[in-house]
Amino acid sequence: MIPKFEKLTSRAIPLPIENIDTDQIIPARFLKATERRGFGDNLFRDQRYAPDGCAVPDFPLNDSRYGGEILVASHNFGCGSSREHAAWALFDYGFRVVVSSFFADIFRGNALNNGLLPVEVSERFLGAMFAEISANNNAKFEVDLENQTITILSTRCSERFEIDAYKKKCLLGGLDDVDYLVSLAPEIEAYEKNHESFRNHES
Repeated sequence: MIPKFEKLTSRAIPLPIENIDTDQIIPARFLKATERRGFGDNLFRDQRYAPDGCAVPDFPLNDSRYGGEILVASHNFGCGSSREHAAWALFDYGFRVVVSSFFADIFRGNALNNGLLPVEVSERFLGAMFAEISANNNAKFEVDLENQTITILSTRCSERFEIDAYKKKCLLGGLDDVDYLVSLAPEIEAYEKNHESFRNHES
């Protein structure tokens, strides 16, 4: 099971860097674990920490001015290798939403499969979000999955985003692919009984 996602109101952490790839999100040397937990500690490891292990103070995730469950990223987020661990790391860190003007397709799929909502917006709206955070680091945003909208609360400026209907249903219900199939068990059993009755009648 994954947490249900309906509507999220949160502050946001800005990451105004284009072409963030999955190796930057979670470096390959941290992929040995087989469980989804613990990857958040090494999210953006090589950007968050210097070689000596000290935190880089001006990296957004280390900046105490920022916080929240929304990551606002620049264009082409999640490019590179297809590692699912990138979505695990973002979710484990505490993000529920990543906003960008473009996502790599494989990353988008991995995110949706793991309870992380990728919200693709126009460059104009993305710029407005960055500007809002720059002007007020306590700015809040609302992500409404049912209506597929993201809103800058201070200005009520809003934009609609697209999402696959099946993945939307899974997120709203808190279901991964296996959970969804299990949820269909009564319908499958009813179909099999009806089909068996039909076969018996034909024979």
